[in-house]
Amino acid sequence: MPTFDNFYFISSTGVNRIRVKTCTPDGEVRGFVQIAHGVAEHADRYADFMSFLAENGFASAADDHLGHGQSIEREDDKGFFAEKDGWWRVIDDLKTVHDTMKEKYPDVPYIFFGHSMGSFLARTYLIRYPDDCDAAIISGTAQQSPLMVTGGSVLAKALVKKEGPRAEGQTLNKVAFGSYNNRIKFRHTDFDWLSRDEKNVQKYIDDPLCGFVCKNSLYRDMMEGIRFIGNKENAAKMNRSTPVYFMSGAEDPVGDYGKGVEKAYKMFCDVGMKDVTIRLYPEGRHEMLNETNYRDVYRDILDWINEKIS
Repeated sequence: MPTFDNFYFISSTGVNRIRVKTCTPDGEVRGFVQIAHGVAEHADRYADFMSFLAENGFASAADDHLGHGQSIEREDDKGFFAEKDGWWRVIDDLKTVHDTMKEKYPDVPYIFFGHSMGSFLARTYLIRYPDDCDAAIISGTAQQSPLMVTGGSVLAKALVKKEGPRAEGQTLNKVAFGSYNNRIKFRHTDFDWLSRDEKNVQKYIDDPLCGFVCKNSLYRDMMEGIRFIGNKENAAKMNRSTPVYFMSGAEDPVGDYGKGVEKAYKMFCDVGMKDVTIRLYPEGRHEMLNETNYRDVYRDILDWINEKIS
């Protein structure tokens, strides 16, 4: 049986404690997978995927980002990154996770998996630390137009100034997520866009550490990150030899129903990335790891990793 454990470290903010969930195989470790979760969720939601990886020889670790999961120590910190440079504080924390686990597993391939907001973090990480990863999996990502990013950034900064950085971002939350159910004909909850699996959607709704409204400043910080990764000059700083696997549901509104994922894929190709793969699952929604066909998705990920590290 795989072994789960936790460790903690002080965030780059200097005041927050970051929790990291780890999973270790029984036998030989063939590789290591670092997981970056999405907005308004947490590392424990990846436990089943981590077990699957362990059963196939891969150790893994998933941190609870600032303002998320068990890294929340005060209610006021929920959905809040930092007073300043929040996006970069989260990236610094991901670097700490990388370096800590690299010391433990120095001689195995290192794979970065990022989902949703975590996909933006993963893409930022590939630019900032181009030689840290042997492969990367980008799940549920998007590629917004510069005009949309600029508009979102201006609005977020204005609301931070007007309402405060720690005010709940009700307006920004509605702008970001309000339309995501629109193409679902027979919707039952506000979160049906996550998955066709109604039980998994309900588990998300029932989880007090999921689906909350983040603070104004987190949306501002995330828009800064999205602007950063959307810049081709920045993207060109990635290690061109790093294999990258884009995966998403074809009915994922975050990725504009596949169009945004294809734009991100094209940008990676345009800046010279040599080994880029894209997989859009028909009828799949946002969380392919929690979809009705999740076992097939797991297997596809494993097959891709095995191909790239062999």
